[in-house]
Amino acid sequence: MDITWLISFLALGSFVGFTAGLLGIGGGGILVPILTFIFLRMGVTTNNVMHIALGTSMACIIITSLSSLLAHNKKGTVQWQTVKSMAVGVVLGSFIAAQIASYLNTLYLAIVFSAFMAWTALKMLSRKSHAIPTTALKNTNMFYPAFSIGGLSALVSIGGGSLIVPYLTNRNVDIKTAIGTSAAIGFPISVAGAIGYTLNTIETNGTMDHQVGFIYLPAVILVSLASFLFAPLGASISHRLPTKALKTIFACLLIILSLKMLSILL
Repeated sequence: MDITWLISFLALGSFVGFTAGLLGIGGGGILVPILTFIFLRMGVTTNNVMHIALGTSMACIIITSLSSLLAHNKKGTVQWQTVKSMAVGVVLGSFIAAQIASYLNTLYLAIVFSAFMAWTALKMLSRKSHAIPTTALKNTNMFYPAFSIGGLSALVSIGGGSLIVPYLTNRNVDIKTAIGTSAAIGFPISVAGAIGYTLNTIETNGTMDHQVGFIYLPAVILVSLASFLFAPLGASISHRLPTKALKTIFACLLIILSLKMLSILL
């Protein structure tokens, strides 16, 4: 591998890991556009590049979300009862979505997803701050929302934080607890999604060596290594910020993610 790409993957992983720890997201919204650009420069054809970027991103998110999960768990901001209630739904949704990803045009899904993130961001910015209890959610009717979150997360290769955090905060979970819990839920999403993308088969023309299914292994190793080291730093900083500032940062990131997703597909 050219030293330029090695440095690029390490730098990308550092930024994604820090962001994951800070905001409880897997980093797919950042990974996919940049990986797509890098893979195109490495000679991957346009027919395969988007799917390889999605699969590689999902595999990278495994380590990123695990590192973020461990850091947030030490802070006591993970609602494990909520994680257990949503686990089956997100795993099934993520795996199934990854399996059928090669047969779908993700453009329309990305448009809907981007519109949802923009709407959620505006809602979070306009919502008044007030004390919110942090008791665990009841598991009533959580399977179907979890299945949808897992499925959409796998199709656009995110750890689910962009969907899980708004879902939890809209149900009166404190923003910091929602971020920590989303990091925990993002781990099974990424594992199931990565397995699904690994089982996919693609044409060998225009792809790369050291590739399994839709996953480019060298990028996974380098990005994951860097992200694992930087996620605790982001998590540490997140617990020093006031709730209002954290909401503002997260809302702005949602808008950026939506624009990135559209720009890479249009």
